[in-house]
Amino acid sequence: MLFRPTTEADLDRVTAVTVDEPVGWIDADRYLEELAEGMYRPEWTWIAEQDGRVVARALWWGQASSEHPVALDCLYVDPSVADRAAVGAGLIRAGLRAFAEQGAAKPPLYNLTLPPGRREDPAVVAATDWRRDAALAAGLTDVVERLRLEWTPEAGLPTAGGRLVFTEGTDEEFLDVFRRIAVGSLDGETRRTLALMGAEATAREEMDFYLGCPGERSWWRLARTLDGEVAGLALPSATPYNRNVGYLGVVPELRGQGYVDEVLAEITRVQAQAGAELITATTDTDNAPMAAAFARAGYRIAQTRLVWSVPESAPAS
Repeated sequence: MLFRPTTEADLDRVTAVTVDEPVGWIDADRYLEELAEGMYRPEWTWIAEQDGRVVARALWWGQASSEHPVALDCLYVDPSVADRAAVGAGLIRAGLRAFAEQGAAKPPLYNLTLPPGRREDPAVVAATDWRRDAALAAGLTDVVERLRLEWTPEAGLPTAGGRLVFTEGTDEEFLDVFRRIAVGSLDGETRRTLALMGAEATAREEMDFYLGCPGERSWWRLARTLDGEVAGLALPSATPYNRNVGYLGVVPELRGQGYVDEVLAEITRVQAQAGAELITATTDTDNAPMAAAFARAGYRIAQTRLVWSVPESAPAS
């Protein structure tokens, strides 16, 4: 079994792969479109060959400006392979090893998108199980379950509570609030980064990520109480595909008072007024308060996503 990155000469074989399992996967049209934009690249696309035949494919994705891939978007092993998990694990390990040798500071995540009710459908369970085993065997042993949520105009705009005002702010002000919000966060990725890097570096990483997203910095707002106290952040943003919620949060001392509903309502209003017919969002299933806030604001669960990652290995000093 040969594991290797592709070249331009492999393009037809890469796009010929089709997946008939009920999981999220990347079809030829999307791959070609995003290959042209630099979000998929030949060197981020890995295949496993046996006797000259492609028996597995792994597609890592990054932003067009990324030096290294951000996430594994699609893992496929042909059903004729006796141990699909073992081959999948070998392909992931080969890719991660190469990216590390090329200077990637952080191993990419593996995102697997699944339909709602994934535990009740035997076909979904089977498709998930071998991919899970492959991820774990490759060292991606931290797992978070995330909800992908959607708002459309039919849901109506959530009501603003009138207890907050939203103002522009400097990068320094936003960085400070990012830092404060990280403490006590229920978001799994934030908690892992906080444990490894501390609040300052976590805040800088979050801010840099959103500065690099397709959304505009001018959309960002600080949330303040009527007496001027900073209550949190509202960051309407965008992906390469649609408008999204981006980032929102409330500072620890004001949590539990319903301010999150007003922050989310503001983001939704801004996106809707800009003409968005679809606003997407994600949150961990473990973050029950945030999931409940999305439900109150009219966001419905569209998909579930399992995210596997390499565990953080050292606490912050």
